[in-house]
Amino acid sequence: MTWSKEIPANPVVAVAGATGAVGQEFMKVLHDLDFPAAEVRALASARSAGKKIEFGGCGKVPAGELTVQEMTPEAFEGVDIALFSAGAGVSKQMREAVTAAGAVMVDNSSAFRMDEDVPLVVPEVNPDDVKWHNGVIANPNCTTIIMSLPLKALHDVSPIKRVVVSSYQAASGAGAPAMAELYDQTREFLDGKRGDELTISAFAHQIAFNCIPHIDVFMDDGSTKEEWKMVVETKKIFHADIAVAPTCVRVPSLRCHAESVNVDFERPISLEAARAALESAAGVTMMDDPTNNVYPMPGMLEGTDDVYVGRLRVDPTVDNGLQFWCVGDQIRKGAALNAVQIAQLLLP
Repeated sequence: MTWSKEIPANPVVAVAGATGAVGQEFMKVLHDLDFPAAEVRALASARSAGKKIEFGGCGKVPAGELTVQEMTPEAFEGVDIALFSAGAGVSKQMREAVTAAGAVMVDNSSAFRMDEDVPLVVPEVNPDDVKWHNGVIANPNCTTIIMSLPLKALHDVSPIKRVVVSSYQAASGAGAPAMAELYDQTREFLDGKRGDELTISAFAHQIAFNCIPHIDVFMDDGSTKEEWKMVVETKKIFHADIAVAPTCVRVPSLRCHAESVNVDFERPISLEAARAALESAAGVTMMDDPTNNVYPMPGMLEGTDDVYVGRLRVDPTVDNGLQFWCVGDQIRKGAALNAVQIAQLLLP
């Protein structure tokens, strides 16, 4: 059964987890896209209730301060769209209350991504999947989102058989405390502290001046759950049996994930055709002029909305292969922007 309640042209929007890194970015994106909201509610845990947060305004909501409300089942009464970034446990706990209130949950956690009755949506890739939701739509993992935009452009030219990808993931992917730890630990390291003297809590190891090939928990096959997400989510988004071999690495950048991607196609694809497809793809910007040292870099692209692609070249090790480098802001397109774009698809 699909959702029958219509979303009004000026919906009431709740931001669940409004005080977190992605929640704050939800607020910025709602403003930046001038989402036509009639009301925006900032929801968070009881300890954050009563706090004031700045909001730039959108739709019929003027700029000013929003008072954070405690996230309870009753807080969703009258809400039309609930943007969630409060963790999988909270999403599961609140799902029934949200849908019972007649609101559509757009969830940024991993709680429902692989549920058969929940569409997993990247608006530039599979927008029609929002048509069969039953009250919950899932936002894919950030690394999957960033990779999927250039893959979609190429997949439309020649079907993709296999992807080998290595991710270079910023501290922002682990939330606001992890971003703060990168700042603090870098300062400690430059002050001469080493090893056990460093403050380490958000990551398993030192992140300053280091790379950690470990994101999320390890699974029985030796891969991490972050890597598993890229494998299964890509298949679901593309409705295709695309093989994905990922290695996910945390690096000491603040925002923006980068990915090195090798793609094996079913049929020949020329470099010229691939470039043309990427240049015309929605949400993709080419930055590919290596003779002038032009290519995407995480430190230069914070706060941007597109996925930036460079280093496009032939992979000579397979018959029909290409390789490229891409960068996207994990908090924007990898999380908040993608969710608000899903909300836009729900509008009449």
